[in-house]
Amino acid sequence: MGNIFEWYLKTVECYPFQAAFVQFAILGMAGDWIASAVTRKKIEYTPFQFSKKMLGWGILGLVIKVGFIGMHGFTAAIFTKFHWPTANVLLSAFCMSLFTNLLFGPQMMFFHRWEDNLLLGTKGYRGMDIAIKSLVWFWIPAHTLTFSIASHDAQIGLAAAWSLVLGLILGIARRKS
Repeated sequence: MGNIFEWYLKTVECYPFQAAFVQFAILGMAGDWIASAVTRKKIEYTPFQFSKKMLGWGILGLVIKVGFIGMHGFTAAIFTKFHWPTANVLLSAFCMSLFTNLLFGPQMMFFHRWEDNLLLGTKGYRGMDIAIKSLVWFWIPAHTLTFSIASHDAQIGLAAAWSLVLGLILGIARRKS
């Protein structure tokens, strides 16, 4: 198992943007499917639509990778400017998660919906209120754990896995309502 994890870390370090694209394309799409399966809603994508949906998730992975890089720098600058202690890993991770999800998260979510609409030929922003609320109740705690990982390159993989987890949670919530 150690060899697989070492290979993964080396791969995401050597190919950070390609890895972000692939991880989100696979795990984001899996999250969509799981949410639909849990709600018993059929997804009937043609292979072309499936490819476009995976492309959309992959592009989102690139956007998130760039956002994470920027928010690491932003958070470091805030800590330096206000002389906040950086030794506490959990506090640093929480602050980065808070800044990321409040300052970057809403725009990224609207971009993701716009991108879905563009790629799939759909319209509307129905359900965005739930997505925006998830920044507080799901993404801030999830990314606090994500940003507590020492390897910045591995953080994007955990973020992609969280999108799968959120798909499952939202699917279960929709099924109960």
